[in-house]
Amino acid sequence: MKSKTSKLLILTVIVATFVAAQAAFAQLSIIDLGTLGGPSSTPLAINQRGQVVGNSTTASGEEHAFFWEDGAMTDLGTLGGSYGAWANAINVRGQIVGYSFTPSNQAHAFLWDRGAMTDLGTLAGYTYSQAYAINDRGDVVGVSNNATGEGRAFLWQNGAMTDLGTLGGSSSVAYLVNERGQVVGNSETASYDFHPFLWQNGVMTDLGTLGGGWAMPLSVNERGQVVGNSATALGEYHAFFWDNGVLIDLGTLGGANSSVSRSSINDHGQVVGYSDTASGEGHAFLWENGTMTDLGTLGGLYSQAFFINERGQIVGNSTTASDETHAVLWEDGTMTDLGTLSGHYWSSAEGGINERGQILGVSGSDSDMRAVLWEVKPIP
Repeated sequence: MKSKTSKLLILTVIVATFVAAQAAFAQLSIIDLGTLGGPSSTPLAINQRGQVVGNSTTASGEEHAFFWEDGAMTDLGTLGGSYGAWANAINVRGQIVGYSFTPSNQAHAFLWDRGAMTDLGTLAGYTYSQAYAINDRGDVVGVSNNATGEGRAFLWQNGAMTDLGTLGGSSSVAYLVNERGQVVGNSETASYDFHPFLWQNGVMTDLGTLGGGWAMPLSVNERGQVVGNSATALGEYHAFFWDNGVLIDLGTLGGANSSVSRSSINDHGQVVGYSDTASGEGHAFLWENGTMTDLGTLGGLYSQAFFINERGQIVGNSTTASDETHAVLWEDGTMTDLGTLSGHYWSSAEGGINERGQILGVSGSDSDMRAVLWEVKPIP
């Protein structure tokens, strides 16, 4: 028995040494995604394949949407207008949506797919539309003016644009769509307030507010759970969680206000965001099963969490002890400073994180700002 115990201890030491060695052979790299010829680029989204979409200035000073993959940045072009194009989202198939100006300088929603930009048109042939989101099936949602000039939430499928209606008011806008085809957005009510809605199978459901006159949805998961921000009866704003007809106030870390941003909920119902603390600071939080946890900072007064993936990895930014703002990764209770590009002094992971742990964000200085990608790679 003593001999077997000794062998087990030796094996444990060998395994621990191997794991430590493996950890030593990994490093965090930061990749400059470049620009389309101008000084700056801004990331918007990353899909599960590591493809990135964003916007960049060109050498002529215009703003164009870009697609980045494997070190190459591609200009998506425009719909023929002189004012450029802006991207908003990308799905796993590499399809991109946003808006661009036409030759008559009207802003129209577009779908970019395999090198071609398609004009999605407008409702009733009016002048304006913009696409905000696309799911992996190719369903597109956004906003378009209708025949009377009012802004209406739309769902575009198989070449047809459908007006989703309103909650009793004159205008609405669709911001999100999940893989089940559930659409989330905002609508004016008959009392002229703005409420979040969930639309499914032709029915628009009012998600309500936390007592104030407005609420804004920011993220929806595949279970149809919605999070966003709402005014309260006391004039504050709090993050909310909506699930199957029940609206929950996420509360705060002791201060007055809290908030979430896009892609701030995963399919496990974990929510991340930002909250005021009792001492007047602002800290990133993780909300899970009714409990809000303070994620701390890099030594400064402020931090905020923007995204969470299905693995529970959280990204955002934090101020340091020297009052710089750096992108951060929270994982298993540990906060990692992601750093900046050489010559830059601030960064933020505000572009997202995929299931491969690739993190999209920005790094900047006084003279330029660059879209960047953080990856964990083996040390050569």
